[in-house]
Amino acid sequence: MLAVVVLALTVAASVSLGSEKLSPLAAWRAPGLERTVMLQLRLPRVLLAVVAGGGLALVGAAFQALLRNPLAEPYVLGVSGGAALGATTAIALGLGSGVAWLAATILPLAAFAGGLAATAVVYAVARRAPRGPAGASILLAGVMVNAIAASLITISKLLVPPWRAQQMLRWLVGFVDLVHPIELAMVAGYVLLGCTLLLRDAGRMNLLSLGDEAAHSLGVDVRVLERRIFLLASLVVGAIVSVTGLIGFVGLVVPHAVRRVVGPDHRVLLPLSFVAGGALLTCCDLGARMAFVVFETQLPVGAITAAFGGPAFLLILVRGGRR
Repeated sequence: MLAVVVLALTVAASVSLGSEKLSPLAAWRAPGLERTVMLQLRLPRVLLAVVAGGGLALVGAAFQALLRNPLAEPYVLGVSGGAALGATTAIALGLGSGVAWLAATILPLAAFAGGLAATAVVYAVARRAPRGPAGASILLAGVMVNAIAASLITISKLLVPPWRAQQMLRWLVGFVDLVHPIELAMVAGYVLLGCTLLLRDAGRMNLLSLGDEAAHSLGVDVRVLERRIFLLASLVVGAIVSVTGLIGFVGLVVPHAVRRVVGPDHRVLLPLSFVAGGALLTCCDLGARMAFVVFETQLPVGAITAAFGGPAFLLILVRGGRR
């Protein structure tokens, strides 16, 4: 309950604050510029931040449970990079412009396909490594997939008109920006569907911590569960990346912080990670908007999450090595 209250306060603050301060009470009392800015500009953006941050954090917690690796998250594993490659390929082919509902349908599907392909490559490579999918090999495979995806996106940018290349650049830096209501509804639908199905497997994720053999003896079909989690995670990440681009480290930092507070029970960890991830990305987006006053330009939220998440990643890596 406290986490939900914190998220609600974060949303209220993010809607009220920005480069220009607004009064929510004044906006509700009478129609005018303040109401237009709050309801048509800021609120959809804030809701997108909540959905994107929550989805990335929940998927990160699911990956960490499945792979039994504290460094697993969509950005590090290459899922986000593959999804970005799928989305930018659709844009390069001219499928990301035109009718709003058509673009809102095609881009998430293209990003989903890219994320799923990247996941399949990473997992196939990692399973053939000596230490199996829980070792450092899956992280190295994810880094390589990200590098390949980034290079292919760069090549695509050079082969398309400048205005389309600028549109593709957005997927590399990560922005929470104003979206069409249809896009917001479609992305929220994909994310909530995937997260709801992942929550149904929370109890089975708890059993995975006992090892594959023990989980199987308790009635869990580990291989089916693996495929289901990877499929649903790709759906969630693909939908998010198709609108926001690459936003990293939310799925790494948030589950770790929440796990320290509530423990490892995924029936509690997954929903609280969603709430905390939404609050975190909303705060980062608010910081990006507030930075306009100082820098006279809006910072990409992906750069802000990387600035905080990168050091956290190194700290977790060092502590894991010591243990």
